[in-house]
Amino acid sequence: MDIIIVGAGIGGLAAAAALLQRGHKVRVFEQSPQLSEVGAGIQMSANAVKVLDAFGLRRRLEATGVRPKAFEFRRFDSGELLHGMPLGELHEQQHGAPYFQIHRGDLHAALRDAVHQLDDKVVVLDSKVVRVEEDSSHASVYFENGSSASADLVVGADGIKSVVRKHVIGADQPVFTGQLAWRCTVPIAKIAPELRTDILSTIWCGPKNHAVTYYLRGGELLNFVGCVERPNEEESWTAKRPWRELSEDYAGWHPKVRAIIDAVDRSQCFRWALNNRAPSMSWSSARVTMLGDAVHATLPYMAQGAAMAIEDAAVLARALELDAPLQEQLRTYEWHRAPRTARVVEESTEMGELYHISSAEEMRKAFHDRNIAKSRNEWLYSYDPLRDSLT
Repeated sequence: MDIIIVGAGIGGLAAAAALLQRGHKVRVFEQSPQLSEVGAGIQMSANAVKVLDAFGLRRRLEATGVRPKAFEFRRFDSGELLHGMPLGELHEQQHGAPYFQIHRGDLHAALRDAVHQLDDKVVVLDSKVVRVEEDSSHASVYFENGSSASADLVVGADGIKSVVRKHVIGADQPVFTGQLAWRCTVPIAKIAPELRTDILSTIWCGPKNHAVTYYLRGGELLNFVGCVERPNEEESWTAKRPWRELSEDYAGWHPKVRAIIDAVDRSQCFRWALNNRAPSMSWSSARVTMLGDAVHATLPYMAQGAAMAIEDAAVLARALELDAPLQEQLRTYEWHRAPRTARVVEESTEMGELYHISSAEEMRKAFHDRNIAKSRNEWLYSYDPLRDSLT
């Protein structure tokens, strides 16, 4: 098939790699004049790593990523351990692939190189899509400069502000969740040895606020994500803010958290507004479909946003190999993906509520009742997007 992908982020490049591997003709149109990825850390569990392995990226992941030993959920002030989830070797034994923590830029670069090895002319930069149309024989994208391109299928991988989504679902808008996210990285050399955590992913839970810390680039960088409730302070998608505001949000927090805050480059403090949508069960029209944040934007509280986009890419490529008309192939794709991604969206929202409980006793009870480790091992990490049945 001749396929256009709108957006060259992690999901769009994963889709390009999966489709090129299966012999399709692919063009990826990216609105940015440069192919790069913003942000800091990202987590890849076995369900997504299986797909990255199929792209031949294991060596890149091993070289730049970190394999955490466990998730630990701790009180924001005392550091009391509330709940734990083993990762490391156990995760790989249970689910058939490792768990990696990796810089978003490193993962994006690895996917870009995988695509370029298959076809180095696939990605077209500085091509902002403003409209999508389709008829019985093809789908077309129209660019800001007045030009257009047509194909058998258009795939929207253009994020939460998706133009493709407007064509498929309508002009619904993402909803501000009342939460903001601070994101930054700190060289580990700037943290005193006694204030460093082990090679873990640590979730520090506090009243109306939580923070996540983990390592990147072989343990040379410490990644920090702080999610604070500010229901009356919606702002732009990303904004540079004074270090003082970051420090105030985490006043009185555990010394290991404060050590990161104090070591941050004070000129590089950025804050994102967190937006999402109610899950949609309808992803496709006759010749247009979507993947990733374009169709199932989620809060980052299960570390599965990018993983779901990578899963989408693999399943879409498999669905297009079915012996059936295109519309039926797309219907199979969305029927298979929509319930799973909806569960991720819903549980991510619930995790935000869990992480922000104020009482230590209530936190302990909530973590005990929820048994996050058991739940995620049973349905989330065990999934194989390359082999699980599509019927």
